Amino acid sequence: MAPGSALIPRVVDRGPGREALRDRFALPAHPESVAGARRLTRSRLEAWRVGQDTHDAAVLIVSELFTNAVVHTASALVLCELDYSGGGLRISVTDQGHQPDGPRLSPPADDEHGRGLLLVDSLSAAWGTHDAPDARGRVVWAQLPCGPERTC
Repeated sequence: MAPGSALIPRVVDRGPGREALRDRFALPAHPESVAGARRLTRSRLEAWRVGQDTHDAAVLIVSELFTNAVVHTASALVLCELDYSGGGLRISVTDQGHQPDGPRLSPPADDEHGRGLLLVDSLSAAWGTHDAPDARGRVVWAQLPCGPERTC
């Protein structure tokens, strides 16, 4: 996948009445990419007709998780995945971890930090982390609930 490219959304059939919509995109791990992640998330959720409250919460969660990956890792790319089904909206942000001898970015001394995961916790039904499939990075995910009519 080329940096900064958005993939074509996929419709995944999970059985009768249980289809899911999925999309993912990867952007360079640069501070200016956070706005791009918000823009791509907004666009996708509008196309999926996600309810306004879930839409707003999801955009904020993507922004916080993407920012954390940019600020706290030495990643070249950050991957964001959106999975929207009858059970809710799942957001996953994957970084490439810390390179063994690579630089670790640190926030400026006067910058406010430490509230991102508190926001994620307050906005989501559940969230967590696990090792990325390649075992070099981390995946941070958050789940937002939906009602049975998918009117999140």
